[in-house]
Amino acid sequence: MRRLLRGFLVGTAVFAVLFGLAALGWHAFEGRWDNQLFNSSEDTGTTFCNFSAREAAEFLKAHPEVTVLDVRSRAEYEGGFLPGGVHLPLAEEEAFEARLSEMSRDQPYLIYCAGGYRSRKAFEKMKAAGFTRLYHLHRGYLSWQWEDLPREEP
Repeated sequence: MRRLLRGFLVGTAVFAVLFGLAALGWHAFEGRWDNQLFNSSEDTGTTFCNFSAREAAEFLKAHPEVTVLDVRSRAEYEGGFLPGGVHLPLAEEEAFEARLSEMSRDQPYLIYCAGGYRSRKAFEKMKAAGFTRLYHLHRGYLSWQWEDLPREEP
């Protein structure tokens, strides 16, 4: 019985350490990625920001000219989206790239997905394509829902 209990405790400890490292690893990776993406510069006239849901809501109220881009799947979008959200699914690469080529590089855009990963990828693509005013919703639509902010449905 002692051997079984000891094995269980060791296994639980190993799991806890590995799980903790995995979580820490994502946050460390996310932090490095964020530092590369969200680096505005007055010298170049670029603005690249990462907003919490509350900050994004306040920003959108103060700046109605911002275009809100939802890069989630069709099914996710049909479940609800940020007010005024324009659906531009990142997974449809050719359509996404084609739409980017038609969009103004100086227009401000707030980009979001469900949790923040796909929107970071879209942000990265848009930044590389020369867009100069990009804003990102940290933790995506989930953070917007958690804050119980207004949503629309198609």
